[in-house]
Amino acid sequence: MFNNFYQGKRVFLTGHTGFKGSWLAEWLLLLGAEVHGYALDPQEHEKLFDQLNLSERLASDTRADLSDRESMQKALEKAHPEVVLHLAAQPLVRLSYEIPIDTFNTNVMGTANLLDAVRLAGSPCSVVCVTSDKCYENKEWLNGYRETDPMGGHDPYSASKGAAELIIASYRNSFFGPESGTGEHRVRVASARAGNVIGGGDWAADRIVPDCIRALRDGASIPVRNKVATRPWQHVLEPLSGYLWLGAKLHHQEDNTACGMATLESGFNFGPKLSSNCTVSELVEELIKHIDGKWVDASDANASHEAGKLNLAIDKAHHLLEWQPVWDFAKTVAMTASWYQCEENSGNVQENTVQQIASYHADALKKGVAWAS
Repeated sequence: MFNNFYQGKRVFLTGHTGFKGSWLAEWLLLLGAEVHGYALDPQEHEKLFDQLNLSERLASDTRADLSDRESMQKALEKAHPEVVLHLAAQPLVRLSYEIPIDTFNTNVMGTANLLDAVRLAGSPCSVVCVTSDKCYENKEWLNGYRETDPMGGHDPYSASKGAAELIIASYRNSFFGPESGTGEHRVRVASARAGNVIGGGDWAADRIVPDCIRALRDGASIPVRNKVATRPWQHVLEPLSGYLWLGAKLHHQEDNTACGMATLESGFNFGPKLSSNCTVSELVEELIKHIDGKWVDASDANASHEAGKLNLAIDKAHHLLEWQPVWDFAKTVAMTASWYQCEENSGNVQENTVQQIASYHADALKKGVAWAS
């Protein structure tokens, strides 16, 4: 996979103790990478990191905050990475209303601290900073947002992700441009904006799939806050394949902007096909096809604002990276349900996770996706 790029590569991964970070750490280890993690301790609900026994398998495991510039600098210089994958964040919209300053500190200044540590280290590497599909100024359009659309954000979480994109662009333009080196001998920075990610091992509060699984295991009806909200649902492996492929392609890109060719040092959307843009109620109905249960409308007219419609256009990733989603909506939900069922039945979580990665890769091969061969 990924042209064997990650075999033996030193990778600095922030947010490795979280849901997406744990899946990505597992995949990197399968690819033969030397993984150096930087994150806070897993929260009480974040079980996946320990279930995968990742602490025993990483090259280093630094537990510190993104605001701790000294720890960040030391950890990054010690890892001497060839690739940096920045996933650490405060990832929840509703929580951002309760802790807006912490959200901005983590998502905006945390990104600035990471990029400044890269700048001060002075070593060439590829950097992929993960933000969110919610970084765009949401106008409740039916059409998907493109990478050239303006940044925005109604709630603190969305605004923090839009601001993080501005920070990334500023560092790229100010410190990591072509004048700082050539070929593989300079820092290259891109950002990745994913859709709404689901998959096994997510236990975050106020996320629909974890809410579903908790209710179903308790024998209760699933409370659905916003049944008509439309989101670009995708399995966690979809954007992770995009991050990994973007990191690999960045490393080998020649300096070509002078001759008018498109650059990979920019923002990329990684989302599903339009057919996977479904309402919350459609997602819940699909899930309970696999795990019996019922749901109830728990909407609240006084609830904090959340976007109603949100879709992503993925033409750029398709044309420049030859990336495309692999699993459709039904397969995405089926694989998610299967993971939770295996865990509940005392299955081997690591083995199940690895099997899902292998299944995803096999399906990508059948589709002829560029990174898979």
